[in-house]
Amino acid sequence: MHPHPQRQASERSGIPGFEVMRIVGRIEELRAAGRDIVSLTAGEPGGGAPPGVNEAAARVHSAQTVLNYAPALGLRPLRESIAAHCRDWYGVDVPAERVAVTTGSSGAFVLSFLAAFDHGDRVALARPGYPAYRNILSSLGIIVEDLDCGPEARFQPTVEQLSAVHRERPLKGLVVASPANPTGTMLDRDQLSDLSRWCTENGVQLISDEIYHGISYTQPSVSALETSEDAIVVSSFSKFWGMPGWRLGWAVLPEHLTDAVERLAGNVTLSAPHGSQLAAAEAFSAESMEFCRTQAAGYAQARQHVLDALPDLGWGDLAPADGAFYVYAHLGKHLGEDPGQHRDATAYAEALLERGGVAVVPGTDFDRVNGHEWIRVSLAPGPAKVAEGLERILSFHARG
Repeated sequence: MHPHPQRQASERSGIPGFEVMRIVGRIEELRAAGRDIVSLTAGEPGGGAPPGVNEAAARVHSAQTVLNYAPALGLRPLRESIAAHCRDWYGVDVPAERVAVTTGSSGAFVLSFLAAFDHGDRVALARPGYPAYRNILSSLGIIVEDLDCGPEARFQPTVEQLSAVHRERPLKGLVVASPANPTGTMLDRDQLSDLSRWCTENGVQLISDEIYHGISYTQPSVSALETSEDAIVVSSFSKFWGMPGWRLGWAVLPEHLTDAVERLAGNVTLSAPHGSQLAAAEAFSAESMEFCRTQAAGYAQARQHVLDALPDLGWGDLAPADGAFYVYAHLGKHLGEDPGQHRDATAYAEALLERGGVAVVPGTDFDRVNGHEWIRVSLAPGPAKVAEGLERILSFHARG
């Protein structure tokens, strides 16, 4: 008998795990052992869904509504509600036919990447940035071009960077995020217009992640829908509406990709959750929007707690945090080999969790080059939890 060849996982699955989720698992272990942990890790809004959405979901289930597959691009009434929302927020007339309802923004990214790019294409990303962009693209055989976007560029890509890369290694796509994860920085109208124009002139597909729109502190969010007719715009009910577990996102697609995304969706995901779609239209009601604005005001208060504590925290540079609900901070004097210092952000985060009872995320998830010196603090749990976490962090520092 011939021995069977050793079975292995595919090469495409050899992407890094998401460090946030590993930390969340450790938090669960510590809490099960009786430890009181303040988690400032995941981007999970503490207030949950608007009450009206929960009530709509209760009506769906109490009526024993039969929940089957929905159309591949989503229920028509919800697609129309999203199109109306785009008109209300951005003053842009988006036909409902160009709206695809997806299984969270993650589903929108997978479908958009599959529709827009082929194996071996090059797509540019800002670094630091949300790791799933890179990992999804890499698993699909798409080559990621890092754009080193540090403090001097406010952690956002520039036309000059893109032009330099494109001359040497032609690009097929660019993913931008505003407000961005982990930095919270935003592109203003002129910056986004310049990037949109460059992409159009060079045949580069722009994909704009706008899932944190509605959560901004220094200026209103600008959508790529306002600056480009060719961009893919991705958003979600997970952040502003506080509905991550409902697994609903959407993409506004250019006409040339709508049919491709519909065919892919019908095969890859069939449809987004039917029950969630039935309830989600209530998210756009006046009452729900007011609830969400109140929640966003809480994130602003939590952000201010961090800014006020900075002199005592001893962290170094801080990303501007124009929006979203994160603070991305350099560890400054806490890095080093002396007593009370830590060799890198991972060691700092582990010590803070185990000895200080506070969970934060090391920047290595978001930046494979410089992230070992940075941490991300989530404001999503709200001002009270963030204030408690900061008190514990200061006590942890004082103990050395």
